[in-house]
Amino acid sequence: MVRTGDQQTHFVLVHGACHGAWSWFKLKPLLEAAGHHVSAFDLAASGTDTKVIQDVATLSDYTKPLLDFMGTVRPAEKVVIIGHSLGGMNIALAMEKFPEKVAVGIFLTAFMPDSDHKPSYVLDQYNLITPAEAWLDTQFLPYNDETDPEMTMFFGPEFLSSKLYQLCSDEDRELGKTLIRPSSLFMKDLKNAKQFTKGGFGSVKRAYVVCDEDNAILKEFQQWMIDNNPVDEVKELKHVDHMPMLCDPKQLSVCLLDIALKYA
Repeated sequence: MVRTGDQQTHFVLVHGACHGAWSWFKLKPLLEAAGHHVSAFDLAASGTDTKVIQDVATLSDYTKPLLDFMGTVRPAEKVVIIGHSLGGMNIALAMEKFPEKVAVGIFLTAFMPDSDHKPSYVLDQYNLITPAEAWLDTQFLPYNDETDPEMTMFFGPEFLSSKLYQLCSDEDRELGKTLIRPSSLFMKDLKNAKQFTKGGFGSVKRAYVVCDEDNAILKEFQQWMIDNNPVDEVKELKHVDHMPMLCDPKQLSVCLLDIALKYA
């Protein structure tokens, strides 16, 4: 529950595709040092989770560790949930299922769905404007169904260095190259999944944090998602790439604390 003074906010940090809870290692202690409670964990087939992506058929399966966790949160507690990149889809699912437990959902340069289109809509739009060559050395491989498969996605070192981590330190870049694992956008599943509802996902307060030098989800596309599904608050981080929690965790922590103070 978010309070002022000596009382705590509970922040829930949800990582992006191919990453894990490890990606928050700089931000988590900053929020904790400010006196707050922070939960960060691995989604299915991510970080140290024992599954592989071929075992994960749907976005709901991928999100299960978050959904299981949200099931343990007391409604009176109301968490501040933050989704980074593809993690925006995971927190949207959590907000849909547990709207009464979320004080505010924060989309950190993240894919943000709406309640008017199918869940795949923003990813479809992103893929429409993103030429194949923009993915550089990212690998996509089919799995689970020979006729209509899902696709795994694994960022290559060139894509990671130039599109995700270009403003990060060499050490952070090497950490990313070492720890990332194959993931998926779950496009087949999302094309057939139920829409998010106005009474669930749409009923929760939302904030969007724009990253101005993101080479993966460009600022213009971040703005398009905000225009497509307006939020309660927009903040912009300056001189940060797709990984603000690594390249400027202090600026990000100040931003998140400000949103939490206002909305939760």
